[in-house]
Amino acid sequence: MRQVKLGLWGAEVSEVCFGSLAISPLQGRVTEAEGVSVLRYALDQGINWIDTAEIYDNYGQIAQAIKDHPDVRVVSKSYSVSAEDMSFSLEKARTALNRDTLDFFLLHEQESALTLKGHEKAWEELLRAKEKGIVRWIGISTHAVAGVRAGALLPGLDVIHPILNYQGLGIIDGTLSDMQDAISFASDLGIGIYAMKVFGGGHLANNPEKALAFTRSVPGVQGIALGMSSREEVDYNLLLMAGKEVPQALQEKVKHRKRKLYIADWCQGCGLCLEACPQGALSIEDTVSVVNAEACVLCGYCGRVCPHFCLKIV
Repeated sequence: MRQVKLGLWGAEVSEVCFGSLAISPLQGRVTEAEGVSVLRYALDQGINWIDTAEIYDNYGQIAQAIKDHPDVRVVSKSYSVSAEDMSFSLEKARTALNRDTLDFFLLHEQESALTLKGHEKAWEELLRAKEKGIVRWIGISTHAVAGVRAGALLPGLDVIHPILNYQGLGIIDGTLSDMQDAISFASDLGIGIYAMKVFGGGHLANNPEKALAFTRSVPGVQGIALGMSSREEVDYNLLLMAGKEVPQALQEKVKHRKRKLYIADWCQGCGLCLEACPQGALSIEDTVSVVNAEACVLCGYCGRVCPHFCLKIV
């Protein structure tokens, strides 16, 4: 598998990063054991880094999968605001992943210079952790153009994980062109870039060749995180990335797995899911939550905050 370097001073990794949200309890597509099996299979195929987050609640799952792969790198993220919160998040990851040193740790879902200012103490703690050798590379994930631009100017930042796809789905400010310009700006500063949601949360899955080709063609993008929850999806994506023909039987197994956000009929209409949705895809109608399927990118963040367990990716 093709190896890439994340920025001027980053790690050498496979072009494909395993996006573990798809096998995590947050989305609930597979059991923990099934997720471990898929992840191990992907590592055996040459993928050598994994994207996760504290919110995904799957450190134990990843620890099982990587125990025989000591060179595999792991990216995690947290919403920490204070130095104390960040210190706790780092120690939680180190303990659960059985690693003294974390490879990558990011501030999760930063939107602008304003949100970064609000997380200033957490960032300072990340900088201290980097100086102490607790974490090797630090950065942010973002769905926003302003997040990419502001993050690129953060002292000590190594990597940015932005949303990017050929229709600009999921970008919460600006246009696709704006996002491409922001990525180019960050890359010119030597920052590593690996993209997320290249299939637009499934909306672009009918033309995966176009989706992958576009993202790979954007100047400054070195890697791509792909969410996979089956061996078939691993095989399918790696064949596409290698420019090889995908057998028809494999296409049928993978391409027609339509997913959606399911909202159970016992929804109480409390509105907590609306606050958790970065895309503004949820609203309250007739005292229950409803989803705009065109805006939803199937991140599953809404399900985590629902006190009645009404929301799930199916």
